[in-house]
Amino acid sequence: MNLRAKLLLYLIVIHALLGGIALVALRDSGPWLLAAEGVFLLSALAGYMLVRQFFVPLELIGTGADLIRERDFSSQFRHVGQPEMDALIDIYNEMIERLREERLKLQEQHVLMDKVLGASPSGFLNVDFEQRVRTPNRAAAEMLKNTPEDLDGLPLAELPGPLGRALARLETGDTTVVALQGGRRIRCRRVGLVDRGFERSFILLEELTRELRESEKAAYGKLIRMMSHEVNNSLGAVGSMLQSCRHYRDQLSDEDRGDFERALDVSLRRLQNLERFMNGFADVVRLPEPTPGSCRLDRLIVDLADLLRPDLAEREITLQTTLPDEEVQVHLDPHQFEQVLVNVVKNAAESIERKGTIRIDLGLREGLWELAVIDTGGGLDEDTRDKLFSPFFSTKRDGRGLGLTLVREILDRHGLEFSLDNVPGGAEFRVAIPPRR
Repeated sequence: MNLRAKLLLYLIVIHALLGGIALVALRDSGPWLLAAEGVFLLSALAGYMLVRQFFVPLELIGTGADLIRERDFSSQFRHVGQPEMDALIDIYNEMIERLREERLKLQEQHVLMDKVLGASPSGFLNVDFEQRVRTPNRAAAEMLKNTPEDLDGLPLAELPGPLGRALARLETGDTTVVALQGGRRIRCRRVGLVDRGFERSFILLEELTRELRESEKAAYGKLIRMMSHEVNNSLGAVGSMLQSCRHYRDQLSDEDRGDFERALDVSLRRLQNLERFMNGFADVVRLPEPTPGSCRLDRLIVDLADLLRPDLAEREITLQTTLPDEEVQVHLDPHQFEQVLVNVVKNAAESIERKGTIRIDLGLREGLWELAVIDTGGGLDEDTRDKLFSPFFSTKRDGRGLGLTLVREILDRHGLEFSLDNVPGGAEFRVAIPPRR
């Protein structure tokens, strides 16, 4: 029984008791008995009204508490005619209005944040108290080669790929740059915060590949132009002087003339080699913009294989091709793409050195023509693989480190994605090419 029922029962009992006493005491005096009963009736009615006026505000307070508990901030109360209660209702209505506005503002902010994160090229991973990924955006999922639905709820330590392994090792407050396939660079930053008294964090992923490549290109381009200018000036002058020295051979004895001419020939050949060496650097800087056109990729591969097989055969390296029966029409610059394949195959042959196999496979996968060059050269170690597309980096003693740099530059200008990774027994270069529309 609630308090209201108890008070009503009390009023009924006390008035019934007093009425009974009045009946016993005044039964011989009819008018006084009627007056006493009327007073008791009016008292009961007044008591009922007072109880009702007392409990209406309490009911309003209970209803307001239920609305707040149910997070219903759309309902407000009307005045009940009691100044004290009306003041309390005004405070409640003002509080509810503020809560409604704050909730609406938070909802709008959440919607805006979701849209910003969804459209952002930067990746975002929310990490909960249990170190699980929550609400990853589309950019983060693409960097991790997955979907947001598959990543949501996944433990941080189980994120896929080299980027996932790097993120699992990233401590709160740290920033690192992770090298991925094809020379990609991702900056990862883990930021901590306190949520409901518990420490948690989120991870920001930022693609730095384009900025770093443009910075690299500007730096090595300036260096190469300066080197070419200085070296070519010296080569021309020294070459001219050496040619002039040939006029003095008749003034030498027969015994010295042979050594003199051999020394001049060796010096001139060395100058020519140095000129070719410098031109190799300059080719990267002078690389023209591609002029894409219709190209039969299968025919280009066949012609290239016929061209390279004799040289590879001298090192006992077999070059195999696996091509589709149909014609493969693509839209690219055939001359530049041929240079890509030449550099990749030569790089594969150098990793084999002698006795091995290079296979060129071409097939349709998920609507794209996928070209793979696979060798049996033993593969790449982690440190070498991350640096292969960096300018001037080479694993060969006399290498200039420009072959794969040129490959990267050409494929970037064509807008093609590529990778270089290990496979059992060797390495695999892979590039995806859209078919010609």
